[in-house]
Amino acid sequence: MHHIDDLISIFNALFYPTHNTKLVAGTDEPIYLPADTQCDYHRIVFAHGFYASAMHEIAHWLVAGKARRELEDYGYWYCPDGRSKDQQLAFEQVEVKPQAIEWALSAAAGFAFNVSVDNLNGEPTCRFAFQRRVHAQVLEMLTDGFNVRASALLEALSLFYSTPWPLSAGQFEWHCPQEFADAV
Repeated sequence: MHHIDDLISIFNALFYPTHNTKLVAGTDEPIYLPADTQCDYHRIVFAHGFYASAMHEIAHWLVAGKARRELEDYGYWYCPDGRSKDQQLAFEQVEVKPQAIEWALSAAAGFAFNVSVDNLNGEPTCRFAFQRRVHAQVLEMLTDGFNVRASALLEALSLFYSTPWPLSAGQFEWHCPQEFADAV
């Protein structure tokens, strides 16, 4: 049901003509590459052809403003897996908004969403506490509205996948297991 070629086609049809940006399947780590002397368009390169990776990388692009979209990986730092507790909290702070948009994209596409704390070899953290923050952010975006690029892609995905439009809070229900309720 969820073929990566469909997502690539939808994204590229919307944003290549207007933002000179293409979604590209990669073979390794994801990266955003602005146009340069080697390539005359911007590239959102997602990992290993995975649909979920593409959704996540698109969400980062949808958050980035015009100036950030001129910088490799939007000019952000990335501390790899194995982060300390403080590093992980900083990571989660900058990931709340992109993951909220990713959740909305997933809902519009009828695709399962899971938050990613992306720290398998670091200090353990409660992914449910992070998911609570991502959930609050997506509900805020539903109320306040998404930016123009995100809105266009959300509507296109909803139309292609025949999912309810407009999105509603009921599409973002989640449950925290009782044993983790105190951490949330």
